Amino acid sequence: MTATATAISGSRHPALGALCLCGGVMIFSGQDWIIKLLSGDYPVHQAIAIRGIVAVPILLVMIAVTGDLRALLSPRAGWLTVRGLVLMVAYTTYYLAFPSMPLANVVALWFTVPLFVTLLAGPFLGERVGLRRWMVTIAGFVGVLIIVRPLTSAFTLASLLPIASALAYSISALMARRMGETESAPVMSAYQNMVYLLVALVLAAIFGSGRFEGTGDPSLEFLVRGWAMPSARDLTLLAACGVIASVATVLLTQAYRLAEANFIACFEYTAIIWASLGGYWFWNEVPDVYTFVGAALIVAAGFYMLFAAQPAPPPERERI
Repeated sequence: MTATATAISGSRHPALGALCLCGGVMIFSGQDWIIKLLSGDYPVHQAIAIRGIVAVPILLVMIAVTGDLRALLSPRAGWLTVRGLVLMVAYTTYYLAFPSMPLANVVALWFTVPLFVTLLAGPFLGERVGLRRWMVTIAGFVGVLIIVRPLTSAFTLASLLPIASALAYSISALMARRMGETESAPVMSAYQNMVYLLVALVLAAIFGSGRFEGTGDPSLEFLVRGWAMPSARDLTLLAACGVIASVATVLLTQAYRLAEANFIACFEYTAIIWASLGGYWFWNEVPDVYTFVGAALIVAAGFYMLFAAQPAPPPERERI
């Protein structure tokens, strides 16, 4: 690792971390739109495999350009692989909810992430969570509840999938914060996507023939459906997920390296804005007043967390 990278990983840059996370979330939202659009025609493991085939070479080039491919021979290779498996669980459970639920609902339920991160950041990382951050995080979650209005919709088992995804993602984010002291964002992302590709191929070997199809459940069908030959348009869209993943995973991983987990997690909320826009553009889902009110709370909470994290200037006597 270069001296510059070491200095970055050992310091706090809340504003830059927030910017990286917001950018990564925005880019990743495009992948959500693609996967939901194609979820009725292809299995989730085929989408993950095509994404991995495209993403892994891009990430290897990133590592070669910005550092050294020997960085892949990390003494933490085992933990990097474990983090990739945790993220594979998060990724798969998240997208399995798409055929059964509206996009905005999936994203909103997934926003238990900041609560999981805040709960786990203390015991995992020893980070102190102040009362104001707790209150702002809860306010952001209230914004999510305003959008979803859970008491007005029937409970389904599919709604547990985004919550399981949120828990797995939270654990991976905390692992990134810990490993970011020695591992670069492209290296962590490369391991992540290599694990995705390998697990997707294992799932393809199990379900790819389609012998388990016909379950009648949209989410389960998305998992067990057999592979199909994609059209040129669909193949292009699935391949674009690899490019999206390469850029976005680096940005998200870098975000958790640059700022405290219990601060940066609040900005994950911005995805609800992109989910609402995507629902409107592609599925004619018109955001209602609850969506606007909830989004306003979420954005306000994010900005408060950003400005509250700015370090105060040192006293005059400590300046050199």
